[in-house]
Amino acid sequence: MIECMFEWKRMSDPEVIARFDELMERCYPSATAESAALVAGIGAFARLENRATAAQLVGIGELFAYRLARCSENEDWAMDTMAAVAAEVGAALRISQGMAESRLTYARAMRERLPKVGELFRAGDIDYRAFQTIVFHSDLITDVEVLASVDAELSVKVPLWPSLSKGRLSAQVAKVVAKADAVRRRKQRQADREISIWEGHDGVSHVEGSLLTPDARALDHRLTALAATACDHDPRTRDQRRADALGALAAGADRLGCRCGRPDCAAGKRPGASPVVIHVIAEQASLDGSGSAPASIVGADGLITPELIAELAASAKLVPLIHPGYAPPEDGYVPSAALADFVRCRDLTCRWPGCDQPAVNCDIDHSIPYAQGGATHAANLNCKCRTHHLAKTFSGWHERQLADGTLIFTSPAGQTYVTPRAAPCSSRVCATRSAACRHQRPTYRWTTAPSAPP
Repeated sequence: MIECMFEWKRMSDPEVIARFDELMERCYPSATAESAALVAGIGAFARLENRATAAQLVGIGELFAYRLARCSENEDWAMDTMAAVAAEVGAALRISQGMAESRLTYARAMRERLPKVGELFRAGDIDYRAFQTIVFHSDLITDVEVLASVDAELSVKVPLWPSLSKGRLSAQVAKVVAKADAVRRRKQRQADREISIWEGHDGVSHVEGSLLTPDARALDHRLTALAATACDHDPRTRDQRRADALGALAAGADRLGCRCGRPDCAAGKRPGASPVVIHVIAEQASLDGSGSAPASIVGADGLITPELIAELAASAKLVPLIHPGYAPPEDGYVPSAALADFVRCRDLTCRWPGCDQPAVNCDIDHSIPYAQGGATHAANLNCKCRTHHLAKTFSGWHERQLADGTLIFTSPAGQTYVTPRAAPCSSRVCATRSAACRHQRPTYRWTTAPSAPP
């Protein structure tokens, strides 16, 4: 076995590597009744936890309604009801006033704003994280009819997204809310963007503000890249280097000055931070302002409004993105750059249940292994981060990719998990009708996909 491993490492043929992966996969033990029972028990306790958490919020909501009715009868009531009930809840749960007020906010949302979604929570079908996400995104809806429609739509859709990570769930919920209460809310938030800087004490100032999402993503990546230009002996933490990188960025520098003080510092030999590229997926109609669907950032499926897409596209350079359509499979194990780009734009993130590693950092994996006849085609390719690629290959997992891009995973214990495609898709062969954007300051580069074949 050691000799075989040595021979394999010396070989660079992707087809040989794929074959080795499959041989290793066959050595992993299959599902057993004992392992299936253990995993089923974990899921059952999770549902029980969901129901218990929801029941606690129901009780808090009822307490608030009771106190609110009583305080209207008491003319001497001098404390805000929210604060008073939160103080009572905080004492009962041994939590802070702030945490208690947060619980009360979600309790009132379940009782007063989102009763249908609340029913899912009480039944254990969604967890506290999912409920919090829905409340957060629907909090600014003031129209009663709009709120009721969002509540009804999410109560149907959210149970279909059990395998989405927090980031991707947030994006999907935001899309539903944006469709129902979009224009007023989006324009107001975009108009309110600002950056504020307050001079603090001891030579440290406070920076706070809001940016357009593509700019915020670009800034985040740029600070990380600048922080990485210091050598490994720099005494600052990663967070400190990122904070200092903002100053370097303001000064127009492409690297962060290292503070190691070593005569052999390697920072000067490292390349400067390269320009940041942010990938965005959008409907083609949105490029000229005629579309109404939001776009998605490749990474966590972040929401970009159609108004913003049109604004960015106005100063963009358009570059075609090849649509695979009904094209025949490519030869060989490794997909072409064009096919790999398309798969990443379609998937946005790692397709593993609960993972939101950006697709640009993922491997392109064959759903049906190449050595078993699996095609190098969009309908048989998907994105997986390295960890989950290895888990699928070596840890007894199995998957099936549907024609529309949906993935069905089966765990070693026999449990089934479904992850839907991220980008919109209307073709039988996973051919996304969309446009892809690469955003690089100070210009925007968009790639436009033609319509899918009929």
